[in-house]
Amino acid sequence: MGVNKPHNSNAHTPEEALASSLEHPSPPSAPVPAPAKKPAAKSARSRAREFALQALYQLIIGKNEPGEIDLFTRDLVGFKKADSVHYDTLLHGCASKRQDLDALILPHLDRSIEEISPIERACMWMGVYEFQHCVDVPWRVVLNECIELSKQFGGTDGHKYVNAVLNALAPQLRSVEVSFERAQKR
Repeated sequence: MGVNKPHNSNAHTPEEALASSLEHPSPPSAPVPAPAKKPAAKSARSRAREFALQALYQLIIGKNEPGEIDLFTRDLVGFKKADSVHYDTLLHGCASKRQDLDALILPHLDRSIEEISPIERACMWMGVYEFQHCVDVPWRVVLNECIELSKQFGGTDGHKYVNAVLNALAPQLRSVEVSFERAQKR
């Protein structure tokens, strides 16, 4: 096998065929796929929303105090990469306004607020709160972030529910921005 033989399609033994193919490889029949791209790193705001979601889940399920939840969450791995100001805004804002947020969400539900998954409920709270109080974040970004969180942490089709409710509330809570965007599409 160590002997260099010219490429011979008439090789008589498997060893000769293997040696021939190693010395003169055939061109690949299909293109070689590119290596998978590494997922883009999450932004500090996206991380803040993830931690806020976890904290709001504790608020809904465990009925813990926001201050206790906050202390616990800040000790979680990766928190230092999050936008702590945005996290504070979401956790404490949603916690203090939860009845108002529920009141805005409820007319768009087909069931009681208590029947909504805690993940989807927290995503809706964050979306509504950001629509109202974080006007520096475009409404489409808020909507997409909440949908992605509900896909990642919620039930199978929970993101569809979050999408429907927040899409229904966006024209009410971000009327100028939504109207302008719709006018641009015409």
